[in-house]
Amino acid sequence: MRIAIFSDVFYPELSGISDSLISLTKELAAMGHEIRFYVPEYSAKNYAFAGLPPAELDIGSNISFKRLFSVPYPTGTKQGRLVIPFPLFLFDIKKFNPDIIHTQLFFGAGIGALLAGAFLKKPVIGTNHTAIKEFVKFSPLRGKWVSSLALRYVNWYYGKCGLITAPSRSVIDEMRFYGFKKESRIISNPVDTGTFTPIGNKKRLKKKFGLGNYVVIHAGRLSRERKINVIIDAARRVKKQFPAAELAIAGRGVAENELKSQAEKLGIKSSVKFLGFLDQRTLSDAYNASEIFAITSTSDTQSMVMMQAMASGLPVIGVKSRALPEYINKKNGILIEPDDAGALAKKILFLFKNPEKRKELGAGARKFSLHFSSKSIAKSWEKIYENGIKGYYLRNTK
Repeated sequence: MRIAIFSDVFYPELSGISDSLISLTKELAAMGHEIRFYVPEYSAKNYAFAGLPPAELDIGSNISFKRLFSVPYPTGTKQGRLVIPFPLFLFDIKKFNPDIIHTQLFFGAGIGALLAGAFLKKPVIGTNHTAIKEFVKFSPLRGKWVSSLALRYVNWYYGKCGLITAPSRSVIDEMRFYGFKKESRIISNPVDTGTFTPIGNKKRLKKKFGLGNYVVIHAGRLSRERKINVIIDAARRVKKQFPAAELAIAGRGVAENELKSQAEKLGIKSSVKFLGFLDQRTLSDAYNASEIFAITSTSDTQSMVMMQAMASGLPVIGVKSRALPEYINKKNGILIEPDDAGALAKKILFLFKNPEKRKELGAGARKFSLHFSSKSIAKSWEKIYENGIKGYYLRNTK
C-alpha cells in the first residue's frame, strides 16, 4: 500500500504524536508499504530548541516527506507551527497517488488531508489524539464557548473521515457526548519496545546522568497543562522524610523556567535535575537510571513517555484523569487523585521503601507495554487500512 500521513505535529517538535508516528511507519515500511508524510516545515530555531541539526529525518527508504508551508503558532514546546494548506501540495500527492490517507490532527495539515481525499477521491481515516477541553484550558483563547465551538469543529472534522480512531476511550466518549455518531475504534499508539527496554548496569547509567539511588523521573513537553509543578511539590515532601531522593525531568518547553524557579524557591534545586531534550536511546538510559516514573498530567490521551517508561521496566504513579486509568493498573503502577502532591509523595515513599513491590510493578509495566509494540500496532493498522480501502470503494461503487 501507499499511505499518505498528514500531521500538524512532527519531527523536530517535541511530541508523543511524532514519536508514535515514527515508530509506526518504520514498521509499516519494513512490512513493504510506502509512506509519505505531509507535515509542517520547521525553522532552524525549532531544530536548535530540541538540540537537533536542521536536517530531514532519515528513517528508511520507503518513507518520504513533503514539508508544508507553515507559520509560528504558540504551543507548549515553543516549536509550534500552523500549516497554511495552499493547494500546491496537491500536485505532489497526486504524483504519490496514495491508496489511503491518514490524518492525525485537525488543523492546517488536517484540512489538507480532507482536500487531498476529495481531490483524489481516496479514503481518509482520522485519528484524534487531543483532549479538547484540556487543550482549550491552556490555549490563548479560553472559555466555555471556545470549548464548545472547538468540540463541534472537531466532530465536524472527523465526521468527514471514513473511520475515526483514538488511543483511548476517553477521547471517543468526549466526542460522542457532543454528538459524534460515526464509526470509531480505540487503537493505542505504538511503543518502540526495542529501544525502550530494561538495561543492566544501573550503576553505570546513574553515573552517566549524575543521579543517586532513589530517583523519580518525568519526561516530555514542559508545559503548564502537564502539571509538572505537582511532581516538584511532591519531591519537596518526599525529601523531608527521604533526603536521598532526587527528581529528574527530561524535555523542553515553555514552563521550563517556571519549574526551575519553583524548585529553587522550595529549596530543592540541587535535587531536581533538568536533563533537557534527550534522543530516544538516551531517554531509555535515563529511565533505566531511575526507580519510578511519575505523571500528573490531566490532558494526556495516552502519554507516550509513560508507555516508554513502562517498556523500560519502571513502575508508574499517575493520576486518575483522561486516558491514564486506561493504561495504569494494579500490576504496573499506582493511581492517585489529580493535583494531590501529598498523595504522590506518599506513594513515592512507599515504593522507595518497598523495593520488591517496585520490582514487581516494574516487571508488570514491561509485560504490559509489549501489547503495544510497534510491530503489533503496525499489523493492526495494516488491517484497518485494507478494510478502509475496501469499504470506501464498496460505498462509492454502489
